Order: sequence, then C-alpha cells, then structure tokens
Amino acid sequence: MSQLLGGRYRLGDMIGTGGMADVFEAKDERLSRKVAVKILRSDLAKDPSFVTRFRKEALAAAGLNHPGIVAVYDSGEDPAPYIVMELVSGKTLREIIRTGERLPLDRALEIGEGILAALDYSHERGIVHRDIKPANVMITDKGDVKVMDFGIARALDDLAATLTNTWNVVGTAQYLSPEQAVGEVADARSDIYSAGCLLYEVMTGQPPFTGDTPVSIAYQHVSGEFALPSTVLPGLPEGVDVMLSVALAKRPIDRYQSAGLMLDDLFRIHSGQVVKTKIARKPITRKTLVISLVGLLIVSGAAVFGLNMSNTGTTGGPSNSVPNVIGLTEAEAKAQLGDYVVTVQRAHDPQIPVDRVSNQIPVASAQAKPGSAVVLTISDGPGDALVPDGLIGLSLGDARAVLTSVGLVVARTEVSPSDKPQGTVLSVTPEMGSTVTAGTGVVLIIANGEVEIPNLIGVEAIQARAILINSNFLIKEFNDYDSAQPIGVVIRQFPEAGATRTIGESVTITINKAP
Repeated sequence: MSQLLGGRYRLGDMIGTGGMADVFEAKDERLSRKVAVKILRSDLAKDPSFVTRFRKEALAAAGLNHPGIVAVYDSGEDPAPYIVMELVSGKTLREIIRTGERLPLDRALEIGEGILAALDYSHERGIVHRDIKPANVMITDKGDVKVMDFGIARALDDLAATLTNTWNVVGTAQYLSPEQAVGEVADARSDIYSAGCLLYEVMTGQPPFTGDTPVSIAYQHVSGEFALPSTVLPGLPEGVDVMLSVALAKRPIDRYQSAGLMLDDLFRIHSGQVVKTKIARKPITRKTLVISLVGLLIVSGAAVFGLNMSNTGTTGGPSNSVPNVIGLTEAEAKAQLGDYVVTVQRAHDPQIPVDRVSNQIPVASAQAKPGSAVVLTISDGPGDALVPDGLIGLSLGDARAVLTSVGLVVARTEVSPSDKPQGTVLSVTPEMGSTVTAGTGVVLIIANGEVEIPNLIGVEAIQARAILINSNFLIKEFNDYDSAQPIGVVIRQFPEAGATRTIGESVTITINKAP
C-alpha cells in the first residue's frame, strides 16, 4: 500500500527530484483529484526555525490565486514538511532550454510576459519569489506559463543557503541578483534582475554570465559586464538590448521599479513599438569591487556555518495545529473546528465542487490558539467573470491589474493610431459588461500615442529632461555655446515645439555649455 500523507494524499510515482525536495504525483482521496506533493529534504526538516518559516511562507503562497502561478492547496509536516500543489502537465523551462533548441523571439516574449505577469501579481501582494530560474517555471502542455515555489524560495533564502548549498547552487548562481550575492536584502527588484537573466538566456541561448564556480559567477553579477543580446544573437530588436540592460542593472534603483513596468516594455517589443525606458549606468569603482567581493565571501562563509548549525537542531512539532478541512462540507468542517470560532464566506472556485470548503485561513497545520478565528470559504463552483466597465481610458498596466482582480487576463494587445498617450486602452474584446468564463483572455486595443512636442527653448536642462521623460519621449542631447543665452539652458530642439510625434520616439535638445 502506498504512503498516505495527512490522511488524504495517496502518493504515486515520483515525477521530479532535486536537492531541495522530491515531487510525487498523488491522489487527493477526499476530492478525488490528482495533485503534486513536494516533500522537503530531511536535513531541512531537522531545523525547527526553517519549519516555522516554511509554515508561514506556505500560508502566504496559498493566498496567491493567479493563472500564471502554480496553486498551493495544502501543507503539512508529517513525516517531513510537504506542500500540496496543483498538478501541472508539461515541462520546466530548464528542461526545454537543455534540449538546445532556441525558442522563436515571439515565443520567448510570451514566456517573459507570463513570468512578469505572475511576478507583478505576487509583488502587489507583498510576496517576493527570490529564486526565479528556469527550473521554477513550468510550460504546460497547452503552452501556458506557470511560476512555482514562491513559499519555499523565501524560506530557503532566510537560511542564507543561496551560494553554498551544493544541491542547487550552480543553477541558482546564474540567476542571482548582485544584492543577493553580497548578502543584502532581496526585494521585488531582485526578482526583476533574475527574470532578466532568464530572459537573456531564453532569447540568446546562453546566460549573461558563466564561470567555473558558483562564486565566480556571483562575482560577475556584482562587477562584470554582459554582452548585449544583439551581439550574441544578431537580428534581435534594439528594444531587447534596452530592456535587458535596465533589468540587469547592478543597482536596484537603476532597474525597472516594478514587474509591471518591465512587462509594459515586453509588450512594446512584441508589438513592434519603441522601448522608451532610459538605461541608467554608473561606473563600478575598484572600491566597490573590493567591498562586494568581501561581502560575497562573508556571506558564503556565514551560509556554510548556518547550514552546519542547522543540522544540529531538533525537530519540533506543532502543539495546536489547525485541521485540514479543504474539500469538506460546511457542517463537516465546523465539526472538526470545534475549538475555534468559525466564520463562513462564499466565493466561486474553478476546482472545488459546489458547497465544499475551497479555502481556509489559517491553513492546515498552522498553529492557532483555541478560541481564535478561522475563516472558511465555501465554493460556489467555477462561476463566470464579468468584463469590468471603465477599462477604456486606463493605462495598459492599470487595465491589466483590474482584469486580474476579477479573474481575467490580457490575451494580447494591439496598437492603433491615436492622440491619446501611448498605452491608453481604446477598446476591449469581449466588450465591457460581457459575461465570460473565469480565466478568459481579453484583447486590448491600445493607443500608439501621437502627442505634441513641448516648447523647451530657454528651459533649464534638468527640467527639460524631466518634461520629456514624463511625456514618455527618449532624449538625445548635444552641447553648443551661445553667448547670448544663459549657461545650462536648452538653446535648440528638434522637432520644434508644436510638432506631433509618437510617444517613445526621440527628441533632440542642445544645451548651452561654455567652451
């Protein structure tokens, strides 16, 4: 008889393995559906602090409900910490890359769009992945993109094991952000850097940095310069060089400040538009190199020490665990939750049958005091979604956020001539107010952005730059000298004030500079 976890998950064949965990196909005997169960490595399970972090992060990951994120259904800790996830039929991006087949540019952009849409959703909810890499991206048999392992990645990051954990270091180092390499705090912009590394490899066939050892690769992330993608694979659009140069900036402040902004540029490249983002470059001093290398070595040593210490811990079990009631009727769930104050709400769910519990907070196995509150969500079945009103006139990013909030996604965007700012939504298909199946893709027609050039003559250079940036123009600068004009102001511009140009094109300004 195969092993039964949590009294309901019957383990089947192993479908994946790694240094962190083994993955099994399993049957949820309560709901009669197939799931994937990831059981963590035994030495990680011996660290009580890790188990506590894992429990907290599993709770956070379970709250992510997005078509581009592998759903987390449940978690437990007997015989070792495990999580129960959506079973995805397909291959990891790592498996696809290892075949040596280079993906067409359109497909590479679609994959990037899927990853960044998932990150934009998770970042808005305060969840940073911290380990974006091809092995954590699934491509389903239908071609959909799904990102996985949000909870585990964050818990592992807290173990400071990124550089020294031999089971995962080589794969991780190639997608490591500079701040992670030197032991600084990783935020959403770290995910953007890692996504940039991943996209670089998908588009060119090689990662931006390689080396003989993980530390040498990590050092290049801190101090090295990568070859522009178009020099590795001639023929790539210029926008790819711009986008990846911004995403792979050494300093987080110089990168895209949100996944949504990078996603917008991906859409621009995909639709043949000009990428408007400016590349910020700051020279790396020898002082910076020394500090970064010292920090990297300190982090490496500390992580080794931390891992060694973690193996000396003892395993501790939860004293008051919330029972798992997912899939039960309301009455059955309340009977098992007799020690808690239960609040019930209802919501549509595409996977849980009608009148069964689809979600619980706190999640199963979380510690909660008797008498504390437990919120149950009862499924109303898959349900429909309403294409929301008010999309026309929004920016592309805002429209995408609104659609995501009601369970819909942007299938594709098309551009149309318009005097509206670039990216403004002009029309929606299906039309607003339509009732469609949850998860349906929506087509947005967006403006190409024909706008009037402002008058910059006599304006201070810094103010002129700000005006053009805020109007979404690229800037070309020259210097000249006119003794009749103040130093530092714009003395010529092209196109002239009043002319119209598409947002994202260049405006040339000449700054008065003393000889």
